[in-house]
Formats: sequence, structure tokens, C-alpha cells
Amino acid sequence: MGGDLPEAPKGKSPVFMVRSMRDFDGANIDRVQIVKGWLDESGKTHERVFDVAVSDGRTIEEDGRCKTAVGNTVNVEQASYSNSIGEPMLFAYWKDPDFDAQQRAFYYVRVIEIPTPRWTTYDAKFFGVELPKDVPASIQDRAYTSPIWYTPSP
Repeated sequence: MGGDLPEAPKGKSPVFMVRSMRDFDGANIDRVQIVKGWLDESGKTHERVFDVAVSDGRTIEEDGRCKTAVGNTVNVEQASYSNSIGEPMLFAYWKDPDFDAQQRAFYYVRVIEIPTPRWTTYDAKFFGVELPKDVPASIQDRAYTSPIWYTPSP
């Protein structure tokens, strides 16, 4: 995880192979994303998110994003959820479609779990109090890799 890519051979783009697996007693995976950042010729930073693997037979559209939500199995009253959606493991092969060998860039992988109860939902159930009205009852936890850097030769 993490590192520096060597200068790209002429006409080639970086390719990433990703395998993600849920924690043994954790929530299933909703999707795997690659986040690409780059500096344009004026030094301005940009960032783009690509969904590279999604669960439950959903599709990734041509713009690199899945527009369909995974769903939500959170039972707020019981502060529980079900792993009946998502996948315990997702794999992906992704090639940067917009790679410019003369442009500085970075990449990292982000894995998003299915919705689970937020800590305030667990606390409301445990202490027998009302759930706060100004916070969501569920969240989608995320895991990130270290960045992979690409720096062209001067």
C-alpha cells in the first residue's frame, strides 16, 4: 500500500488491481473506489472519484460512478444491521482512463461499507434514551489506503 510509480512508458497508463475484504465480524462492502488527484498546468489541484467495484449486481456508468445506493438494513430501535446486502469481498481491475504522463498525480483506494448504526444509535439503545434528532441514525464507514504517487521526470 502506498508508494511511487516510475515514469510511465510512452502511451501507457497506470493499472491497479484491488482486492478488499470485510472484517471478520464487520459490515459487508458496498463499493470500492479509486480516488485520483492531479495538478493541472497552472498548479491547481483536482480530484475525481471512480467506483471500480460495486456490490449487489449494480452497475458502474460510463462516468465511472454507480448511481444506485446499496440500501440500508439498519434497525434503529435495535441498533443492529444485517449483512444481507453488500459483499464480504470485492475485486477490481482499473486502468486510468485520463492518464497524462506529464502531469503529477496521486491515487488511493477507498472501501465503503454498507450502512451500520452510528455510535449515537448504539448509545440510545444501550442507555434507553431518545436518539438525537440532529444526527443520522446510520453511517457508512470507510477505509483508505496510503497514496500512490506519480511524478513525471522534469
